[in-house]
Amino acid sequence: MRLIGRARDIVTPPTGGAPILCAEDSFDAELRPDRTIVAIEAEPPRPKLTQLIGTRGGGRLRHALEHFVPEERRHATPLYLILDDISGASLVAPWAWSQWQKNWLESPGSITRPQLNRMIQDMAGICTGFAPGSSSLDPERLVGQSEDGTPTPELRHPADPEGWHAFTLQTTVGMRRARRIDVRLGNVIFIEAAFQDSAAKPDGTRAALHEYDLTATADPGSMRLLTVDATPRVLPFGECPGAVRNISRLLGSELSQLRQTVLDELPGTLGCTHLNDALRALAEVPALVNHLRGALSAA
Repeated sequence: MRLIGRARDIVTPPTGGAPILCAEDSFDAELRPDRTIVAIEAEPPRPKLTQLIGTRGGGRLRHALEHFVPEERRHATPLYLILDDISGASLVAPWAWSQWQKNWLESPGSITRPQLNRMIQDMAGICTGFAPGSSSLDPERLVGQSEDGTPTPELRHPADPEGWHAFTLQTTVGMRRARRIDVRLGNVIFIEAAFQDSAAKPDGTRAALHEYDLTATADPGSMRLLTVDATPRVLPFGECPGAVRNISRLLGSELSQLRQTVLDELPGTLGCTHLNDALRALAEVPALVNHLRGALSAA
């Protein structure tokens, strides 16, 4: 598996014109089928990233990031955001094969039905969508529903070509995790965020597996969350949207602490793995606010 991550922080000038680039990072990594990192390098270079080789996505990778490159989280770099996404993105990525090959789970070298049954048993209770009794725990329904996907347009808007950084061209089997976090200032901090997992299809279009929209406000002094709402747009199972009703547990939380607070307040069946990912990324909002304030004062 090859993972290419890109992220940037930009400010749109109040008077219009090209966006102001505040920070930009990327990485290129190779992972084994079990999601173990075998090669990784970043641009601009971070030599210490080679210490992540041998770490498995989902196997305490986030602890390894804190141990080997703690400065990335402390400085809220774009690189940290995409490194933190390796675990979730690599877990979802194999679904891309479902858009190119029917019965993809039963093809040579894929997971066997007994292995699938054991995997489902192990996943019971990990999130709202896999709560005991959910449709996702039926192997036949899991395979059928997870193969469908939802048709989705290209994210880049023709009238705003600079609204996204460069995307990797996917003309064969490929998965993309895309997220954006937009911030503007007023009496409160206004936050809009979006999260989408999608796969390329043979006809050149894309299909989405997960998609959420988030809106939130925060106090500009304390940087604590005042309001938060989530809209599920695409999810594979009927039980998945139920996690939205629990996010009020985060009200009053410090934005910078959300990566841990979300895990503490929305564990297991109280949360959705992908909603939690979208909420945890809001820990980067204070860094965006600082960019915005700096640009406004300079203007």
